[in-house]
Amino acid sequence: MSSSTPGDAVDGCTEKGDAGPEDSLKPTTRALWLVDSVESADAPLNTGSDDFAVIESILQRRRSCRGFKATPVPRDVIGNLLAAAQRTPSWSNMQPWQVSIVSGVALQRLRSALAAAQTPAAPDFPFPEHYDGVYKERRRASGWQLYDAVGVKRGDRAGSAVQARRNYEFFDAPHVALITTEKSLGTYGAIDCGLYIQSFLLAAEALGLGAVAQAALAVRADFLRTWLGLRPERLVVCGISFGFADPAHPSASVVTDRADLTQVATFID
Repeated sequence: MSSSTPGDAVDGCTEKGDAGPEDSLKPTTRALWLVDSVESADAPLNTGSDDFAVIESILQRRRSCRGFKATPVPRDVIGNLLAAAQRTPSWSNMQPWQVSIVSGVALQRLRSALAAAQTPAAPDFPFPEHYDGVYKERRRASGWQLYDAVGVKRGDRAGSAVQARRNYEFFDAPHVALITTEKSLGTYGAIDCGLYIQSFLLAAEALGLGAVAQAALAVRADFLRTWLGLRPERLVVCGISFGFADPAHPSASVVTDRADLTQVATFID
């Protein structure tokens, strides 16, 4: 995410007094760089390109995975995932995210510790106070899609509680990524982490992995900070359970819809 404050370039990449990419070039090379820049800016948008088709396909097929195989993801594949997500843009390139990947025996310990934890629910970032109108409708619709798929009937509070606890079992995923930001960076540090989470989820999908972002894990922020040995200034944004998806899991049939563009976009000419 870019910023535009006094002394900064509009794109948030070059501060006043700093050399931009063209300033470090020889005169002839600089001229060619400027021509290329103008030609690129005037180039027509090619919405039929292979690149657009790929990203559209990934966005269309990505799902919040709540059923995983036990097979661990090879470390080099996780490295590729993280390297891709690291290209996420952020305010003045601060890159506020820190990622703790928990796997194997450590993940087993974390599952057990969460199950036994008695710490109160206290997320670092307040959850919505209430849901009204269309937001309430969308939340209910997606919730009942999941409950119907896994066999939880309406009014079955015990069944819904069991399903909720699955968050703290990481839905049996072999890995969980816990995302934190620096307290001093405030709201925009968290927003930048949100962009990182999206990059992580899309990169996972592109690599043939399942993943689910879990705000439920952020409810145990104090516990996770202590367990991970993090400084008090690191705020927990969310967790992402990931691994190889189990296509036979009942939740794999859940496909949530999206609002029509007329409900979310306004064109002002």
